[in-house]
Amino acid sequence: MSLSISLHMLARSPIPGRVKTRLIPALGPEGSCDLQRLMLERAMRLPAEGFSDRFIWLDDGPDESVQALADKHGWTLVEQPAGDLGERMRTIAALGLAGSDAVMLIGNDCPALDGEYLQQACSALSKNPAVIGPAEDGGYVLLGLRQLDPLLFSDMPWGTEKVLRKTCQRLRQLGWAHHLLDPLWDVDRPEDLPRLASLGIRIEV
Repeated sequence: MSLSISLHMLARSPIPGRVKTRLIPALGPEGSCDLQRLMLERAMRLPAEGFSDRFIWLDDGPDESVQALADKHGWTLVEQPAGDLGERMRTIAALGLAGSDAVMLIGNDCPALDGEYLQQACSALSKNPAVIGPAEDGGYVLLGLRQLDPLLFSDMPWGTEKVLRKTCQRLRQLGWAHHLLDPLWDVDRPEDLPRLASLGIRIEV
């Protein structure tokens, strides 16, 4: 079954003091911003294979360098809709499903998410209404959907270790089969930085 799948990345604009705030004690506001910019650029280099469209939804307007990177790597930059994280994700998923058979939502905080992982997600989505890429901290780094229900996004304890479990519970409640990919790690806290350095990503403070 061949699906048209649109890829949607939700990302914070690299603005000092407003991004990677939990890393500011280790990196400072400028270093945390530099890390966000590096990880955003890394995510933009993900291969386009398997996707009909690719969008980056920023929480603020892009600067010239971010716009140039998006143009270079074939992404369309869009400003995020209003609302809390769940409302924004639901709106983005609804807009994506209006123009494609399926949507895939990711962030830019997971350096271990690569082209092979995206292809595994695409394959799983061709056989299931939903696919999830779990995060080691109890959230998720990827959500793929062929249909939409607000239940997946409302009253969700975002930013906690309960998100993945509650999302799976609600998928079962809806009666939607779903596939879980291998868990990946993301970068949120100072203790994640040595792991990031093992991939060759270092920030000079």
